[in-house]
Amino acid sequence: MARKRNIISELLEKFSHQATRATGTSLAFVIALAVIVVWALTGPIFGYSDTWQLVINTGTTIITFLMVFLIQRAQNKDALAIHLKLNEIVAALEGASNRLIDVEDLSEPEIDALRKYYKRLIELAREDDVLTTTHSIEEAASRHGTKYKRKAADKRK
Repeated sequence: MARKRNIISELLEKFSHQATRATGTSLAFVIALAVIVVWALTGPIFGYSDTWQLVINTGTTIITFLMVFLIQRAQNKDALAIHLKLNEIVAALEGASNRLIDVEDLSEPEIDALRKYYKRLIELAREDDVLTTTHSIEEAASRHGTKYKRKAADKRK
């Protein structure tokens, strides 16, 4: 049985999705620019007072504070979707290393170890005639060693 989602959670998700979509438009930028222009034009009317400056400072601070959370939410959701799609591709491709499924959940030292693994694979692949012929360090090292043994044997003939 599926878990029932909290109605408040659903409403907040819908609101944040709509707010994220709306604030990422050209119209939103034009409105923000218009607010700044109107504020700047009213400066002489209010004598460039501290209150006049406080209005824009407070407004931009509040909007920035809220936007940070909206942007982070959107990035988290997008990153999760991308990770799931990549995991599906890795899982579905024959010959792809399953070591990379959920790699984002590994610790930094584990990710660094994988980075070094693939750096070594790249080095071995560059020594091959065709870059796409291998998919693991073990296979690349084996092919690389076999290839040079064959070349050495050919030279002796």
